[in-house]
Amino acid sequence: MRRVLRVIAVLAMPMAAQSQGLPPPGWLPPAAQAGAWIERDASVSLARHGTAAADHAAQALAAGGHEWALRLQAQRRQLQEGPSPSREWQVHLETPLRVNGKAALDRQLGDVERELARAQLGEARHESARALADLWLAVLAARQREALAAQQLALAEANLAAVRQRRRAGDAALLDEQQAQADVGESQRELIVVRTALGKSRVALQTRFGAEASLDGELADVDEPAWAEAAWLGRVLEEADGIKTRQAQWQRARLTAARARADRVADPVVGVFTASEARGSERLVGLSLTLPLGGRYREQRSLQLSREADMAEAALEQMRREVEQQARETWADAAGSRERWRLSRQTAALASENARLIQRAYALGEADLQSLLLARRQSGMSSLAALEAQADASRWAARLLIDAHQIWGLEHD
Repeated sequence: MRRVLRVIAVLAMPMAAQSQGLPPPGWLPPAAQAGAWIERDASVSLARHGTAAADHAAQALAAGGHEWALRLQAQRRQLQEGPSPSREWQVHLETPLRVNGKAALDRQLGDVERELARAQLGEARHESARALADLWLAVLAARQREALAAQQLALAEANLAAVRQRRRAGDAALLDEQQAQADVGESQRELIVVRTALGKSRVALQTRFGAEASLDGELADVDEPAWAEAAWLGRVLEEADGIKTRQAQWQRARLTAARARADRVADPVVGVFTASEARGSERLVGLSLTLPLGGRYREQRSLQLSREADMAEAALEQMRREVEQQARETWADAAGSRERWRLSRQTAALASENARLIQRAYALGEADLQSLLLARRQSGMSSLAALEAQADASRWAARLLIDAHQIWGLEHD
């Protein structure tokens, strides 16, 4: 029994952590800073204005579209028994009344409009968080590519120095020195390309979020997820803003169809009026009632909106399946990227050690130039592949946290 309770407790721990949110890993910006950048993002600002507009729309629906109307009428009547005409007037004050439960349906529609706007705001924050993580990690990866390119340039320059030393000793030809110089030039070109990419990554991050990646920030180890795939998938489906948006849209379509069915009973127009007739000797006060008669248009409109509600429900189910498919693919990509990084890191370490040994052997005259240059290139390619795998693993690890709404305050959406 104790063992069963222990297993249940272990399985419950990730879910408790998910509901409370987690501190972001060190290779991502801290929660307060990231939250401020996300809130300043243009797409989030747009969605926030949408929530304010939805609040006004809800209040308008609760108040109803019917307003009081004032109708004035004046006339002059010529009477046979008098020399002067009778100046007469009428004043009507009237308004339609919502009947058949329409006022309650309108209030529910207003509440759904608010829910839809909040879901769209959450979706905007979620997409903004994804973009922030991608741009942030792109800067960190580009910065480490620059360091790697500078390291490879230093190795190429060291190789050139070794070739020149052997040439002075008579052990190398001019062609060898020229090949080593070409290798240095290629390394310099690669460094320029990498620095250009770094500048563009910084510009993209600064332009969208007004953010600067910290100077001491760098890619680090990516840990295994603290939860099982099933628990993470359940959390993603629960927090998916796309599903919440489609859910609210379905509720809106369903209520709109119900409102159309209720509208088949047209709203009556009630009013009060007063009039003066017969040279002012007669004063009238009364009530008026107008009953519009619904026809085929209202019937067909109701049927149309009912079918559109069915479409919205089908769209909700489609979104659920798409989110689940994307989530499962994300989990698989994250797991695969961690394994690729582990293997590429081992390969890069071996290639780097091989390049060091061949460089030493060349300096001692025990290896030829082609072996030296090939080892340097292989070491650079392996190190770059390991860096790309690390950046890829970091991106997918960040995606796991963001999609589950576990960092940067997304758990409150």
